[in-house]
Amino acid sequence: QVQLVESGGGSVQAGGSLRLSCVASGSTYSSYCMGWFRQAPGKKREGVAGIETDGSTYYLDSVKGRFTISRDNAENTLYLQMNNLKPDDTAMYYCAGRLSYSGYCPRDYEFNYLGQGTQVTVSS
Repeated sequence: QVQLVESGGGSVQAGGSLRLSCVASGSTYSSYCMGWFRQAPGKKREGVAGIETDGSTYYLDSVKGRFTISRDNAENTLYLQMNNLKPDDTAMYYCAGRLSYSGYCPRDYEFNYLGQGTQVTVSS
């Protein structure tokens, strides 16, 4: 089992940047498929970005070119660099993970573990 703790949220103006971090407990972090979700009030939770065990990445269309997901396996940390933020990006952001014994990560945003979330608010 893994525990995920996010940080780095805050309030910014449109066009600004934030970097979210997620620290994972446990010694098998490099074997986890990882990702970021977000949920705005009254809206369904949506997958924002994912990163596979080999470092391959994928993104929600609306954040491509603005967000970058990365991982540091030595530090058990997942990141989400968010640039050119828009008011529509306002949401609670959650870190998520799924153990992959084979190293394969389906790009389906199906994860077993979820952090407690960090709030991102973008004003116009």
